[in-house]
Amino acid sequence: MDEETLLYELVAEYLQQKNFSKLRELMANEYPADLAQLFTEFQEKDVLLLYRLLPKELASDTFSYMDSDMQENLINGFSDKELREVLDQTFIDDTVDMIEEMPANVVNRILRNCDPQSRNAINQILKYPEDSAGTLMTIEYVNLSKELTVSEAISRIRKVGPNKETIYTCYVTEARKLIGIVSVKDLLIANDDELISDIMETNLIFVNSHEDREVVAHQFQKYDILALPVVDAEERLVGIITFDDAMDVIQEENTEDFSKMAAMTPSDDSYFKTGVFAQVKNRIFWLLVLMLTSAITGIIINQFEKTIEAIPILVSFMPMLTGTGGNCSSQSSALIIRGLALDEIKTGDVLKVLWKEFRIALVISTILASVNGLRILIFYQNPILALVLTISIVATVILSKLIGGLLPIAAKKIHLDPAVMAGPLVTTIVDTCATLLYFVIAIQFFDI
Repeated sequence: MDEETLLYELVAEYLQQKNFSKLRELMANEYPADLAQLFTEFQEKDVLLLYRLLPKELASDTFSYMDSDMQENLINGFSDKELREVLDQTFIDDTVDMIEEMPANVVNRILRNCDPQSRNAINQILKYPEDSAGTLMTIEYVNLSKELTVSEAISRIRKVGPNKETIYTCYVTEARKLIGIVSVKDLLIANDDELISDIMETNLIFVNSHEDREVVAHQFQKYDILALPVVDAEERLVGIITFDDAMDVIQEENTEDFSKMAAMTPSDDSYFKTGVFAQVKNRIFWLLVLMLTSAITGIIINQFEKTIEAIPILVSFMPMLTGTGGNCSSQSSALIIRGLALDEIKTGDVLKVLWKEFRIALVISTILASVNGLRILIFYQNPILALVLTISIVATVILSKLIGGLLPIAAKKIHLDPAVMAGPLVTTIVDTCATLLYFVIAIQFFDI
């Protein structure tokens, strides 16, 4: 029996026995993320009871790990005093994330129970464009003056640090403008009488408050930082983005890309929370597009009806040819999409990408064509058919690799998500092109 199952059974047993002291003792030693997951296994009335048994700080941390539905149910069960206690322990950026998922009546109750300073900060963050750096940031950071000594800076951190989301990096400002950063490590190893201006780092990495959140996530990946300062148009410090929020963005962006690569409209909700008709709505558009696009392949086959009647065996090799082309294009598009996402590949690298994919395709197509040509010679003893298939495979693989490499870059160039040009879509395009190539090559070698 694993630990999660054992924990659930113990909690369920103590809950049934109404042994609240044991419940409190048991849950007090668990991680907030594990408790949030555990609560999903219980009914709403039981979750409220279990939550109220948690120590105040653990309860607040657990609340931040819950999904929006569970948070809403708890808020509806809270008294105003309980709600204020939760909000007092919740960081501003987490409160904003919660508000964005809640219905209007719950939002009004949350804002009504926030202190005026927090309410103003929340309203300020909510004004930023959706998916911008401003909506991710928190205003709970430590700022220092460059005139402070190291000893004075450490005293300030001790004083204000408990209410801040992070203290590992402190931000040096002058007239609200960001002029430097200093880490707690720097402060601890410096002499007490050294000035902040002498030890601060002035080669700064920051983002504008209106920058897209995907760019923000890339900054964390590129520079391996724990927090990223956010500035306004005049380079005044307005907040910071912490690593945990950047990780959430990366996860959301990856989920969105996976959906697009599978020819689906991305959904904000999980699989079971998305209704049947919502799932249909997310999937049907691209399925219609792909179905109608595939019809072009049928039109091409009809145009070569006489060729098929003269040499029926040609039809038996079409699935192998189109399947190989689709697999090759999917490989190339997946690698290019990943390269574009990580900024390893730029839109200006299109010729370099095509040249590399062409060389890869030459090697791969030679191996595939040789194996398949030998197979046809052995089983069908038809040199012309073997030659047609060999040339068709070489041409199809080269074309597929080039299409798979080109389309994501083209999408990026016209400001579309490169993930759209993956999987089913690029495979459907390659199927049409491979079919046309196949019959054109066959006509040249067979006397039809």
